[in-house]
Amino acid sequence: MLQLSSAQVRELRARAHGLNPVVSISENGLTDAVLKEIDVCLKAHELIKVRVYGDSRDDRLSYLERICSELGAAPVQHIGKLLVVYRPGPEDATKAAASRRPAPAGPRRTKRSFQG
Repeated sequence: MLQLSSAQVRELRARAHGLNPVVSISENGLTDAVLKEIDVCLKAHELIKVRVYGDSRDDRLSYLERICSELGAAPVQHIGKLLVVYRPGPEDATKAAASRRPAPAGPRRTKRSFQG
């Protein structure tokens, strides 16, 4: 399960405020098909909301824990029947690695003015 700092959680909650739920968990519970759909949505959006139809708070907490542990995501928020989940996309990891590497040194090109 991915761990976030309190500052990261605060920023992600703010970003998630305007989002609509993209996946719903109904009376059948958290099936493999639902987990696969959540995985697809996390790959596409990184930050998603999941609506849980059901009155059991314990079920919602166990769904959030299972989603995060099986998909390598981080829980951002559990408010009412909505779960907010975050997982950084592969390009974010690539950008972070690229920012740590120095730029390759090569010949510099200069502009030449041509007079004709």
